[in-house]
Amino acid sequence: MPSLLGIDSGLTVTKAVVFDVDGTLLAVARRRVEQSQPAARFVERDMEALWRATAGAVAEAIVACGRPADDIEAVAATAHGDGVYVLDAGHRPLGPGILSLDSRAGSVVDAWRADGTFERALELTGQTPHASAPSTLLAWMREREPERYRRIAHVLACKDWLRFALCGTIGTDRTEASTAFTDVRTQAFSDDALRLFGLERLTGALPPVAASTDIVGTVSADAARLTGLRAGTPVACGLHDVTASALGIGAHAPGTLGIVAGTYSINEIVSDAPRTDPRWLCRNAIESGRWNAMAISPASTANYDWFLDTLCSRERREAGSGIHAQLAPEIEAAFARPSSLLFHPYLYGSPFGDAASGSFTGMRGWHRRGDLLRAVLEGIVFNHRVHVDALRDGFQVHTVRLTGGVSRQPRVAQLFADVLDLRVEVPALEEAAAFGAAVCAGVGVGLYRSIHDAPSPPDASLRTHRPDRAGVAALAERFALHRRIGDALAPCWADLDALARPTGAADAAPAPDLSSERSSNLAPDPSPDPSP
Repeated sequence: MPSLLGIDSGLTVTKAVVFDVDGTLLAVARRRVEQSQPAARFVERDMEALWRATAGAVAEAIVACGRPADDIEAVAATAHGDGVYVLDAGHRPLGPGILSLDSRAGSVVDAWRADGTFERALELTGQTPHASAPSTLLAWMREREPERYRRIAHVLACKDWLRFALCGTIGTDRTEASTAFTDVRTQAFSDDALRLFGLERLTGALPPVAASTDIVGTVSADAARLTGLRAGTPVACGLHDVTASALGIGAHAPGTLGIVAGTYSINEIVSDAPRTDPRWLCRNAIESGRWNAMAISPASTANYDWFLDTLCSRERREAGSGIHAQLAPEIEAAFARPSSLLFHPYLYGSPFGDAASGSFTGMRGWHRRGDLLRAVLEGIVFNHRVHVDALRDGFQVHTVRLTGGVSRQPRVAQLFADVLDLRVEVPALEEAAAFGAAVCAGVGVGLYRSIHDAPSPPDASLRTHRPDRAGVAALAERFALHRRIGDALAPCWADLDALARPTGAADAAPAPDLSSERSSNLAPDPSPDPSP
């Protein structure tokens, strides 16, 4: 019976998910991938370790699905976007992959904002550079790590590295190509964009671009041995995980606003013409002649995870994924009483520049953990509203689809409806991004006619949350205060940020190890990680 494999590699967990051809989820396996933070603002991970973890997840998922690997008709990967993964001429990693939570290149962003590069980039590429954009990180590398920069032969995204590990071909897709270097009008790579950022030397290092649904290779013998996949299984090009999530929940279409409350605050809508604004990124949609307006910041549930890891570490270790249910009564009690406590969720970034930082305000001695958690959740949703309000200025919104880990909590989904004053639909589907990748694989081998003809998974029923009038009014007042406090703090952010920068070491870190050799006998990690 035909099945499909979707790989979804996020910032902390890489997953392999097997779907029946009708969309039924058959098995999912996860591996946690450790991040390295060798200095302030640096967030990296070992590329070979990522592949080993992914191969181990694939092997486990195949066993768990109860079907032979020969039933898997095709595979495709999606992964975190932005950041950068670079290879040398021998296809070996040049140091660790840089994640999209990395902000080492903030000084590059500041310089480009001051010299007019922002305006020229918006006009040419449809977006202004941010700290973890490939353009910004490569420009930082050119100045700070010239030997590493000189040896770059291939500039890839995370999912492109996994594709190479699976089938040995170098390339990317339309959605990933548009993270920095495409002309917003032609939707193709632009030499002018490379010149704009001073990266002309990398013209030959940009990967060939294919459609997300194109078959770009087959599983190699080495990859088959590590993953349990059948050698020769078709591999589709895949796509950026933001777009994959929207496709997976039925939100990759004009008029439908897709919200992903994940590590990043992701808010996106498809259009039939390019519309540019500094408040969003105008990138390629899956199909030619369509664009995806993405208003994003690394300021969503990464804050919630930080709270759990930092202030609930013992409970999280003991309860695992059950920690959310364990904390629910505390959170519900906090929502039931008035609170002066507000939280700005800028621990890893914000819509207001790299210097913005997170903060609790209005805290009193009688506040308890539940009150802090309520403030964190409200702050996360308030930040989504900042992005949604921007998109509503430029696009007609008829439907809102919400996904992401916290969206499974009814309290949080209702909070979105009340804060946005919009009806919010939450698909019951789990692993939306992996399903979006699997759909692309299915189109590639002819199981579906197009990305719009794939079946809705049988378990993808919608839970609808409608705005509560009293809740809308109360939260509108809290949101307005949240914004006023943020505006008042803004003049202090740069000074606060400077306190964490030792003199002469603003962007310094240990030099990367450039001597790694790609191993042909990598063994998958045998130990599963149950973390979500």
